[in-house]
Amino acid sequence: QVQLRESGGGLVQAGGSLRLSCAASEHTFYAMGWFRQAPGKEREFVAVISRDFDETIYANSVKGRFTISRDNAKNTVYLQMNSLQPEDTAVYYCATAKFLVTNPNLVGVWGQGTQVTVSS
Repeated sequence: QVQLRESGGGLVQAGGSLRLSCAASEHTFYAMGWFRQAPGKEREFVAVISRDFDETIYANSVKGRFTISRDNAKNTVYLQMNSLQPEDTAVYYCATAKFLVTNPNLVGVWGQGTQVTVSS
């Protein structure tokens, strides 16, 4: 089974930027995406990208601020996060699934997560 490992989280001030990376242990032919979970809240969808780059979906809360991309040669998916706000604070999880899923219950494989903290 493919394994996912996130990196790039950290502490940033409001208005700042971070870039998350997720490296897969092997090539995946599936869609890849990002979800996040804040303390006391359910895990929620952030963004997903299709296997062939031709389709992306974003949560309304991040549309226009976050950009998802992938490099299949490196088995890596990225999440560029700009104009970060305190409400973006959460553990961010990389995920892969057979389809462009926005429901965390339909995710096939999860990464271990990386913490993103945005200070006001």
